[in-house]
Amino acid sequence: MATDPGIGYKIKGIVLSIKGECSAGHKVGESFDVSCHNPAGMCGWLYHDIFPSLQTFQFGGNLPWWEGDIIQLQCPDHINLVTIQLERFKN
Repeated sequence: MATDPGIGYKIKGIVLSIKGECSAGHKVGESFDVSCHNPAGMCGWLYHDIFPSLQTFQFGGNLPWWEGDIIQLQCPDHINLVTIQLERFKN
């Protein structure tokens, strides 16, 4: 099993909202520590979809529409849409 080497920023995630019912069982208010090395029990579809943004975010990068150290991302299931917030902290 891979171990998280703790490089880059520490990322804390929280489920903000769910439109419909998440088939993976995520619940509003659920929180987790996630990284490029640790999917934190997140649904595979969600983790796969957010990974490029997570990678950029964890290693200090930004996209033009991001402001600060908090971003919101969504899963690919638009019928049962899960919205999460990621916040980064210096290790």
